[in-house]
Amino acid sequence: MDAIAQIADAVLYEGYLLWPYRRTAIKNQRRWTFGGVYPERHSAIHPDDRPAMQTECLVEGGADCRVEVRVRFLQVVERSVARAAGNRLEPVAELIVDDERHVGWEEAVEREIGTPALALADLASPRRFAIDVPAGAGEEELCDAAGKRAGAFVRSWRALGGAVHVGATALEPGLHRLTVRIENESPFDNGTREEALKQTFCSAHTVLRAEAGTFVSLTDPPAALHEQAEACANVGTWPVLVGAKSDRTTMLSSPIILPDYPEIAPESPGDLFDASEIDQLLTLSILSMTDEERAEMKAADPKARAILERTEALSNEELMRMHGAIRETGLQRR
Repeated sequence: MDAIAQIADAVLYEGYLLWPYRRTAIKNQRRWTFGGVYPERHSAIHPDDRPAMQTECLVEGGADCRVEVRVRFLQVVERSVARAAGNRLEPVAELIVDDERHVGWEEAVEREIGTPALALADLASPRRFAIDVPAGAGEEELCDAAGKRAGAFVRSWRALGGAVHVGATALEPGLHRLTVRIENESPFDNGTREEALKQTFCSAHTVLRAEAGTFVSLTDPPAALHEQAEACANVGTWPVLVGAKSDRTTMLSSPIILPDYPEIAPESPGDLFDASEIDQLLTLSILSMTDEERAEMKAADPKARAILERTEALSNEELMRMHGAIRETGLQRR
């Protein structure tokens, strides 16, 4: 996975599941808190939950400049568990197979809407790209050690509808303001926030790439473009340059405020979904859990299970690498 994909995935899954990575933990009772684009009917009653997300940034380039847009988000998937009863599946609160506990909860599936390369000159009238995810369901068999079917996970998700609008405004020769707006038009009957989340674009963010052109940093724009940068209207998101330092061909518009050219610490053994904590602290906390707590963590979610298995497999050398590092911060000592 390249560095840009690593950063984008870290944004996508930030807050997905928090320490102590258990379904019963208070911190995990209210999930999907970053980057939500909610159904319009829910937002009409709860205006703090926006039905749209908008990115605006500056692009420098001539007549051959083109941009590609990728919108990524998570969709909530309901997971229930059922016991095999002859040829039928019987819903149950939990299922134990070979001493391993399986429970229902919520997971997520990644969704992505991409555009072809779009010429800035052709975007004076915004282009619309539909978001159309049909409702669906699936089963995952749970078998015992002898291979006998003991039950299944039953997963289901609701229909999502919406659009990505991409437009560009010429500000001066060789300079455009690019606008990407994500709108959630999913049908929704008024209900709780938990119900609305099942038709929300969760952890939504946008990746922008330029061909024969470059993006302008909105965090630290050149003085000549400061006024144009200030006029960019970003709603629920903030675009930053990503990739190799000094490369200005890619931007990540994130619901989490990041600096230009963010990086994943090379000492990190893998995503822990909880950037408010330190990797070393989370790792040591996981290793100090009781057997009962580990069993509950494994049952909560497949990604929680992966964190546990990866952490238990760390070598002493890998653990020591997380102890600390000194890096150049860009600050000058007096």
